[in-house]
Amino acid sequence: MEPLTEKQQQVLEFVVSRLRGNHPPSQREIARHFQLAQNAVYQLVGYLKKKGYLVDSGGHRGLRLSQAYLDAMTEAEGMPILGRVAAGEPILAQENIEDYVTLEKLFTRSQDTFLLKVAGDSMIDEGIMDGDYVVVRPGSSAESGKIAVVMLDDEVTVKRVFVQKNRIALKPANRQAGYKTRYIKQFDKDVRIIGKVIGCIRTGIQ
Repeated sequence: MEPLTEKQQQVLEFVVSRLRGNHPPSQREIARHFQLAQNAVYQLVGYLKKKGYLVDSGGHRGLRLSQAYLDAMTEAEGMPILGRVAAGEPILAQENIEDYVTLEKLFTRSQDTFLLKVAGDSMIDEGIMDGDYVVVRPGSSAESGKIAVVMLDDEVTVKRVFVQKNRIALKPANRQAGYKTRYIKQFDKDVRIIGKVIGCIRTGIQ
């Protein structure tokens, strides 16, 4: 999309903020907000339409964001969060979108945070299913009682970790399957905590 001047960007951001609040602005309100003549606002809005950022759905409050700009916002800012859906409006109409979210926003991404795909059903009682992705914050230790990723005999496992005096308890969460807690010597060279699980993402809901 074509770049904007500073004033065009300011007007666009004002329109976006008003649409997110479900209050489409009129050009008169834009003029009042920026203390500009209505003719100047008419020209600014015209440029925003010409450059593909805005479209006009009719009426004095008909300004809407173009689909091309909505797609660009989604790509840059993540998936839209829907609030109250207005009757008769397309579900992804700007009035229904409260914000955009990415994994970085959800989980306060650090430079090393990573996803791990879960294999097995040993943690389903904690809501972690086979095929889910857990978000992991790397670290060589975890607070006792937290869910962590542990390297055990060259195999990675996700368990709730309890640090005891001379050992580490790796507790599963699947009562129906009857998995048992595994106890490992705390300083066993074949055991290593990889990081703490800070979130879970499910992509295969049936």
